Amino acid sequence: MPHIHVVATGGTIDKIYSRAGELEIGEPSVDALLAPVLTDLTYDVSPVLAVDSLDMTDADRVVLCQAIDALPGRHVVVTHGTDTMPETAAFLDAHLAAADQTVVLTGAMQPAAMGRSDAAFNLGAAMTAVQLLPAGVHIVMSGRVFPAGKVAKDRGRGVFVDAP
Repeated sequence: MPHIHVVATGGTIDKIYSRAGELEIGEPSVDALLAPVLTDLTYDVSPVLAVDSLDMTDADRVVLCQAIDALPGRHVVVTHGTDTMPETAAFLDAHLAAADQTVVLTGAMQPAAMGRSDAAFNLGAAMTAVQLLPAGVHIVMSGRVFPAGKVAKDRGRGVFVDAP
């Protein structure tokens, strides 16, 4: 059974309401989302960035590449904000050093801390997909799997779709 490395970058999946009533990026939500799951799957969580994806820069993406390249093993899930997830997936696809790694990006349209969030569904799908997909960079969102460079966020409907 493969060990999965989860790399957290912030984004909506990790947002919480601060005491001041503002949405802020909190601690990675992965452990809380996976706690109720009965499994012998092993994983670890590395918080690498804590940014809203609208603020994600190519310099941040280089940091993310370096963090992924430093991981042993081939199964990596990246939690990421949805607004620039397709751009980050394409960047990783072009810049990651290890050709044998399977990297899956996922996130949420609503924070995991909210009762009606898609976070647990998307994370669960990503944890399964990373074990089944071939090497490369993929996005798992909206109940679908997309290869890097062939996906877009449909902001009007709040889902990910094939790129036009």
